[in-house]
Amino acid sequence: MKVAFISGTSIHRSNLFDTWTVESVPTPFGETTLRTRGDVAVLNRHGPDVPLPPHAINHRGNIAALRQWGAVEAVSLNSVGSLDGNLPPGSLVSCSDYVSFAPATFHDDTLASVAPEVPNRLVPQLLDGFECEVATGKVYVQTRGPRFETKAEIRVLRSWGDVVGMTMASEADLCQEVEIGYNSFCMVDNYAHGLTAHPLSQAEFNRLVQANQDKVNALVAHLLAVLSR
Repeated sequence: MKVAFISGTSIHRSNLFDTWTVESVPTPFGETTLRTRGDVAVLNRHGPDVPLPPHAINHRGNIAALRQWGAVEAVSLNSVGSLDGNLPPGSLVSCSDYVSFAPATFHDDTLASVAPEVPNRLVPQLLDGFECEVATGKVYVQTRGPRFETKAEIRVLRSWGDVVGMTMASEADLCQEVEIGYNSFCMVDNYAHGLTAHPLSQAEFNRLVQANQDKVNALVAHLLAVLSR
């Protein structure tokens, strides 16, 4: 079974994939670069070079490339902000549902609908033997980005979900349309804007991401070890 691992900055900073084969996959939505080894492909959602901001990511090209490569399942790792005081930065979560009011789709000219879901079929297997706690069954709320959400927006979003981000829902929508099973993992890198008195900025976010890097590296190494068996 071919499985794709989708991530962003954690792949961009990692040397785990330096010896993997680089494949350029042309799609009707543009070319996407994968790194492959056996039945596992790795995709940097932000692109292989200068990272694209969330609102500019070519989600359709990314997921179309995974489908053409033959992926049956996709395992994602997303950076998120916490909407819950009980999920501090450094927490790992898996989301089983999501909120998005700007759904992604391949169907520009066809009347077609799906009932969105996050199957997470591989999550129990992938968690087996992993030493860090992962909170499962959480709800992801997607905003467009690239800016952080306003404090007023966060007050609304807290009643809708547990974490907030800018990418997962689009990937899950598109994977479902092409029958790729989606599996969610998220690293909580910050509290959402206004949850604490400490100001949120790009510099502070970068500091928190760096502080969580060792745990992200451990998760990525574990996921790849299981997927490569």
